Amino acid sequence: MRKTDVLVVGGCAAGIVAATTGKSNNPDKSFLVVRKEEKVLVPCGIPYIFGSLESSDKNVIPAEALFERMGIDLLIGEVISIDKDNKTCQMADGEIIGYDKLVLATGSTPSVPQWLKGRDLENVFVVPKDKVYLDRVLDNLNGCNKVVVVGAGFIGVELSDELKKKGKDVVLVELMDHILGMAFDQDIAIRAQGELESRGVTLKLGSGIKEIQGDGKVSSVVLGNGETLDADAVILSMGYRPNIELAKTADVRISKLGFFAVDEYMRTDEPDIFAVGDCAEKRDCITHKDSPVMLASVACAEARVAGMNLYKLSTLKTIHGTIAIFATVVGDIAFGAAGVTEKIAQQEGFDIIVGEFEGVDKHPGSLEGTSKQLVKLIVSRESGVVLGGEIVGGQSVGELINVLGVAIQNAMTVYSLLTLQIGTHPLLTAAPTAYPLIKAAEVAMRKLQK
Repeated sequence: MRKTDVLVVGGCAAGIVAATTGKSNNPDKSFLVVRKEEKVLVPCGIPYIFGSLESSDKNVIPAEALFERMGIDLLIGEVISIDKDNKTCQMADGEIIGYDKLVLATGSTPSVPQWLKGRDLENVFVVPKDKVYLDRVLDNLNGCNKVVVVGAGFIGVELSDELKKKGKDVVLVELMDHILGMAFDQDIAIRAQGELESRGVTLKLGSGIKEIQGDGKVSSVVLGNGETLDADAVILSMGYRPNIELAKTADVRISKLGFFAVDEYMRTDEPDIFAVGDCAEKRDCITHKDSPVMLASVACAEARVAGMNLYKLSTLKTIHGTIAIFATVVGDIAFGAAGVTEKIAQQEGFDIIVGEFEGVDKHPGSLEGTSKQLVKLIVSRESGVVLGGEIVGGQSVGELINVLGVAIQNAMTVYSLLTLQIGTHPLLTAAPTAYPLIKAAEVAMRKLQK
């Protein structure tokens, strides 16, 4: 029987960070990462292998070299059961691995409704974090022209845009009335819709899919409103479900939403078994309700918490809730969101005001490459605390939404944002006199004072 101090099951983002953080904090302990895949992909880069990257080989995480440098062992294989009493795991090939601490980073799997007729037809695909499967999808799509993408979350939107770049006739189908509806308010989502349509993607919103038709191979898609779309291929991007099959063998508690239930230190109800990433339970930092959010950035944060707390608890290194910081790009316009949307805040019963300001991301605005930059803040009327926000603009949105995430994580008020000390440069940022994040806070402050 092989033995290791820390066994990490899963080798994507969460597994990598849990192992490397754990090893950094416990250099005297042995670490073994077990993963099923020969090569693992950058999760957020997957849509871009369908266009900009042109190959999954350009989207591989070079984890092997990192593990070797740090003295972390890697085993390609599959864990099929856990014996928590004897602290062992059984591999698919029969090998037994003993552990002292176990970290489950088993990720998630594309979710396809069982009621969806035609889901098993040829050329109906999902989008897993599986290089071998996705390479096969890419090969099959080469002979397809009409592609229907179902689900207008981030993956569906980005994938549709990338396929259009490759000259495909792309239709994006979404049950909600606007795209990116889980992350953005309608006023912001409409901007993304306009940009996506201007790039040639056809949108079918507010109906959803009813059935996939074909004789062995997909030929058409029937929408909920009865409309029929011709299709050479269908890509289902209808969400993901956590991989928790090992829970049945380990008998660890599962949350209401179907994740491994964990505490602030990412421990399951078995103190020596941790869970991180898409398979682990999350709570919203604003509403404190269970959250279904699955993000690589959140997974890495959780993995760092687990890695730092494997052998001793650190009360200063905890996650008090998932902020859900999103960002995407459609054409030349970037969209970011953090915290709760205006709609969700109202649904949860918060008394809010909204501060909004549109400026530019360089100064002066006549500089080449300058983009408009819109900042929308959702603020608690009573306390002035920033609950969420959305940003639209150029490439600077990616980092500015992270700044907003820091503000939300630390329960900053609009008054704190007004006195934020920032560094500016004409080629890199908006002017200090009209910095959109601060100006949006100023708008919110004036509303609070009425």
